[in-house]
Amino acid sequence: MIATDDIREGEVTVTPPPPTDAGLVFIGRIRTPWRSRGETPRQGSPDGPVCRLEIFEPWTEALTGLDKFTQVQVVYWLHQARRDLVIQRGHGIDGPRGTFALRSPLRPNPIGISAAALVGIEGTVVLVRGLDCLDGTPLIDLKPDRCSHSMAK
Repeated sequence: MIATDDIREGEVTVTPPPPTDAGLVFIGRIRTPWRSRGETPRQGSPDGPVCRLEIFEPWTEALTGLDKFTQVQVVYWLHQARRDLVIQRGHGIDGPRGTFALRSPLRPNPIGISAAALVGIEGTVVLVRGLDCLDGTPLIDLKPDRCSHSMAK
């Protein structure tokens, strides 16, 4: 359900079409210390808390070899984000801007991508630092970061 009391002055919403263009399969669930959007950091930090990526079957075997990397990209579905804003007022920005001109999580397809430090792997759980999402966020994908500093150990 989309809240209607969190619209800032100057923001504009639309009625989005029903989501029918693609299908996703969540490969896991993200566990973080944050229970509400107000608690989450604006961006994840490499010295932030260790968060858990709980990988679902049948995807657990896909973790083979991931431990050779130091950085990963975590792709997730921001399941509680608004999907109807086209004009937003970003924090610390003069005046409203279009959604595509901001890094806001409030998007037509609210997909988050974080570069995270790989802390370890415990069975089917991947431990990372650097996330900024709510506890229980659905995990879409996980892959080694392509930057040179994250190359295999």
